Amino acid sequence: MTTDLVVVLPGITGSTLRTEEGLVWSPTPGAVLKAIKSFGRSINNLRLPEGIGDDHPGDGVEPVALMTTLHLIPGIWTPVKGYDKLLARLRTLGYTEAAGNLLPVPYDWRLSNRYNARRLATIVEPALDRRRAKHPRNAEAQLTFVCHSMGGLIARWYIEKCDGAAHTRKLITLGTPYRGAAKSLDQLVNGAHQRLGPLSFDLTTFARTLPSLHQLLPEYACIEDPQTGTLAKTTEIKSLPELSRTQTEDAMLFHTDLRAAEAARPASLTTTHAIVGIQQNTPTTARLQHNTLTLHPTYTAQHLYGDGTVPLVAACRADVPMNSNTLRRVPDHHGNLQRNPAALDELEGILTASDIVVRAPEETHLRLDVPELITTDEDLTVRLTSAAGTRTAVLLTIKDETGTPAHSRVVYPGPEPLEALFDGLPPGAYTVNATGTSPGSPIAPVSAATLVWA
Repeated sequence: MTTDLVVVLPGITGSTLRTEEGLVWSPTPGAVLKAIKSFGRSINNLRLPEGIGDDHPGDGVEPVALMTTLHLIPGIWTPVKGYDKLLARLRTLGYTEAAGNLLPVPYDWRLSNRYNARRLATIVEPALDRRRAKHPRNAEAQLTFVCHSMGGLIARWYIEKCDGAAHTRKLITLGTPYRGAAKSLDQLVNGAHQRLGPLSFDLTTFARTLPSLHQLLPEYACIEDPQTGTLAKTTEIKSLPELSRTQTEDAMLFHTDLRAAEAARPASLTTTHAIVGIQQNTPTTARLQHNTLTLHPTYTAQHLYGDGTVPLVAACRADVPMNSNTLRRVPDHHGNLQRNPAALDELEGILTASDIVVRAPEETHLRLDVPELITTDEDLTVRLTSAAGTRTAVLLTIKDETGTPAHSRVVYPGPEPLEALFDGLPPGAYTVNATGTSPGSPIAPVSAATLVWA
């Protein structure tokens, strides 16, 4: 079971970064606000040069480690909790760095996924050689990738376009945007400043220099054509403001090339295991009006939902139907999938290929909506819906970065959204948890993060 080398890849913003002067992106427990301010002060040095493509800027920025705590850069991507629980579960299964069969790989998430895939090859293949040489029983060892979010795109490119298929046994993804995410349109078209509220710096220019963020653009038809009312792809709309046509076309080519390579290798489908988030309101399509994009949670008038960031329509390969029995579905937010107990159970089952107890199908699924950013003079508005339409008791708990409860309340959501207001939250990062009210409750827990700014 533990012969293979498990490689863990985080999502965008999920790796700490440093320069010769020190860490430039590395939130520590309880210090998310400080990390964001520090990142903002370094922003001019972190922007990438125009036309960088799939190269490295040579600016001395290096990835250091995977995030172990809550991290977010408002206006760039979703709040994501750390990878400590994911790594801890793998270690309980016998995968450890000391044993040489666990390899977390941080990367510079500003850069192109193609670049990071090439870099990945120079890290994992020598590690696999060392693994095979360590003991005769490891002679047939292969790579198994466990990837969250954008990390899955990097692994896919390595496997299909960098000859990684010969060394890979399995690709396991959690919340990977196989076909992009409409949310990235908001950052690139409307500008990151609109997501920052009262913050004193603007990340718009920085965001628009990132090849990685462009490669998260939706590949599927998701923009309502103002002329016809039908849905079109980004490359089919000629009037998208502020969106670099060169970078957009290159990003769509990234997805097209991946899709063609996977279609040409049928084994890629049977070795891919996608764990996807469901039941959360998720930006899925966009409408352009007066040079501003507005995001909508429907697709052809249907609510398909997703994990709050990656819509279900984009959470699987184009050749995998959304109702496929190969998808593992977990009702939770994008930033918590890699920590969700049910998702980790699914991961364990895929790695061990043995029967384990997973969450029962009669669970009650919840839909949790929490703003990513508010100010101290605003109430935190939490909306909760029972996805099954039955009214049930749910415990809402708000915890600060240290895990200390700030508020807790039992509510009774039903088929219509229930709104709960919480006031008096001091500045900091918080987790909103929706759980059952007692052990053994059929409620499937859902968790989301929010940032309170002074």
